[in-house]
Amino acid sequence: QVQLVESGGGSVQPGGSLRLSCAASGIIFSIYTMGWYRQVPGKQRELVALIRRRGSTNYADAVKGRFTIAGDTDKNTVYLQMNSLKPEDTAVYYCQTLLVNAREYWGQGTQVTVSS
Repeated sequence: QVQLVESGGGSVQPGGSLRLSCAASGIIFSIYTMGWYRQVPGKQRELVALIRRRGSTNYADAVKGRFTIAGDTDKNTVYLQMNSLKPEDTAVYYCQTLLVNAREYWGQGTQVTVSS
C-alpha cells in the first residue's frame, strides 16, 4: 500500500522560511512525478511545484523564485523549500505522486500559516 507522509508545516512570520518533506513508501512501480499542491477553504486545490523523475520541474507563477522543489530518488522523498513566505501562501499543502502505471496518491496534508 502506497503511503505519503508529509512533515515540516507550521506557522511562520511573513518573510520567513519553511521546508516541507514528503516520504513515499510502498512504491512498487516507478515514480513519474512528485509534487506539492495547496488548498485554502472555498478554493480548488492548486499546483505549487512538481518534479519529474528525470529532474525537470514546474512551478506556479505565484511561487517562482521563492520556492524550490527537490527530490531524492533513492529515498522516494520530495522536499519543498519555501522562502520569503507571504500571508497568501497560507494553505494546507498536500504531497502527490504519480506513478508510471498512471495511479496517483496523496498525502494527508500539512498546514502552513504565514502571519504576523
